[in-house]
Amino acid sequence: MSWLLLSLAILSEVGGTLALRVAALGRRAWYAPVVAGYVASFVLLSLALRRGIGIGVAYGVWTASGVALIAVISRLLFRESLSRVRVLGIALVVTGVAVVEAGSAH
Repeated sequence: MSWLLLSLAILSEVGGTLALRVAALGRRAWYAPVVAGYVASFVLLSLALRRGIGIGVAYGVWTASGVALIAVISRLLFRESLSRVRVLGIALVVTGVAVVEAGSAH
């Protein structure tokens, strides 16, 4: 259940950040989903922490997943660049989080 809550926190944060991108284009009505996404994300993250996920692991997974998802979705929705260097950077972040996660199992 804690991983489900963390997954929902990640999706909420990604949704809020994508809404922020739209709001930044001058569509002020999109600020409401921005706030809702971030509030939901922090509430869900705190519930995941309460259920036993360590803060280092939860925050690492939350941020790395968010960065990766936003980069890919921004490429699809907003045609933002996704160069090989950016893909390598995302892979390194995800790998680093996986190493932290593996280290927390002991």
